[in-house]
Amino acid sequence: MLIVSMSTSVDGYIHDRTGDFQWGAPDAELFAFHLAFVQEAKGVVLGRRLYETMRVWETDPAMRGTADEAAFADAWTALPKLVFSRTLSEVDGRARLATGEIAEEIAAFTAKVGGDVEIGGAEIAGQAIALGLVDEFRVFRYPIIVGGGAPLLPHVADPIALDLVESRVFGGRVVYERWRRADG
Repeated sequence: MLIVSMSTSVDGYIHDRTGDFQWGAPDAELFAFHLAFVQEAKGVVLGRRLYETMRVWETDPAMRGTADEAAFADAWTALPKLVFSRTLSEVDGRARLATGEIAEEIAAFTAKVGGDVEIGGAEIAGQAIALGLVDEFRVFRYPIIVGGGAPLLPHVADPIALDLVESRVFGGRVVYERWRRADG
């Protein structure tokens, strides 16, 4: 299953016009939820910016300040990663640069890892959504309106019907919505 899992503002942006997303920092409860998801995932598909943002979990010892942070760093480091980039010439660790078309690369990657794969990064996730490759959406809606930036969801040619399969509130602030394709 290919899963988009991203934080967003109430108005649907993953970061504001300046690229800031600090408003999306998880509290301890939400961090533990993300940790459990990363520990269960079999792989992750990333765009360049998200790959570079998340690399800190593999390279910076300061990110291991708590037991949960160390567990997240270990789980993230162990995950196979497929990175889409027009500018990177190499990636590190368990990451591999995609060289082919998105649909073929993702199909081969998900078949190889054999389980749930998270896809993140607005551009690459948007392309996968538009191509009908995404099976599930896990949206963490933060109580802020940023008024512009990178939208979570792309424009699509045809509507994509979804079924709500789970929702909850973290810390009385962040609304989690788990949506699955209605035709899937």
